[in-house]
Amino acid sequence: MSHQPLAAPEHTTAPPTAEVVARATAVTRRYGDTTALDGIDLDVRAGELVGLLGPNGAGKSTLINVLTGLRRTTSGRCELFGQDPRTPAGRRHIGVTPQETGLPETLRVREVVDFVAAHYPAPEDRDALLDRFGLAGLANRQTGGLSGGQKRRLAVALAFVGRPRLVFLDEPTTGLDVEARHVLWERIRAFHEDGGTVVLTSHYLEEIEVLAKRVVVVSGGRVLADDSVAAIRGMVDVQRVSLVAASLPPVPGVIRTERTDGRTHVLTRDADQFVRDLVTSGVPFSGLEVRPTTLEEAFLALASA
Repeated sequence: MSHQPLAAPEHTTAPPTAEVVARATAVTRRYGDTTALDGIDLDVRAGELVGLLGPNGAGKSTLINVLTGLRRTTSGRCELFGQDPRTPAGRRHIGVTPQETGLPETLRVREVVDFVAAHYPAPEDRDALLDRFGLAGLANRQTGGLSGGQKRRLAVALAFVGRPRLVFLDEPTTGLDVEARHVLWERIRAFHEDGGTVVLTSHYLEEIEVLAKRVVVVSGGRVLADDSVAAIRGMVDVQRVSLVAASLPPVPGVIRTERTDGRTHVLTRDADQFVRDLVTSGVPFSGLEVRPTTLEEAFLALASA
């Protein structure tokens, strides 16, 4: 029942003396009665490729928004290159792809790139940038006529127009097919290998594994873990065992148990051992099913551990 992780690239972890390019200190952000961020601390150092991993609604996008100055903190402090992220000086060296991007539908792709490039003193060459992201053949197309995946590739390409030192990519591969996703991964990896710093959000552990060395797990507006890919994989590598039984004996290794619609659902890191212990106990059961959990379930288990 074990899950074999994908091989992670051997990125060099930034030394502890490297410049802190983005920092959140005791950051809380509330929307009315909802707490989106709950006292988060995070340092991102120059040369890192950090994966922010968590279920939908975990607070990843809100964290990106306060780090980039798009939202104010309710309490706590954010910095970009030692500056307030709400000032032009703080945002001068960053590129951002938000989770949702609105593009002016009547402008052509090349016009959108030119518009963004006009905000920077030494932008990337437009044609070279479009070619790098597989958009060269769409330069004269109005953005309103692009597919969802093409719009997403353009949104990611725009984050690199100003030759940033640090890019924030919020769910960058949403809506992309497998081939386009792999091309984008290569572009992100190349930027990092050239010395760029990346903060990447995703709820796909596999995507984070392909790119990141350091993974920060966020759930419920809090940082649950900040460690290597291998360590995080061990934390969330959980199986769900579902069965019908009047009761369950005390079995070691159970993380969580719940009952719905007459079935018992058990989260465990060793489903084989759980089933062996269940059979040995002699407790009658039926309808046994074993499957991997969703990351949502795994994060909830981690949050309640």
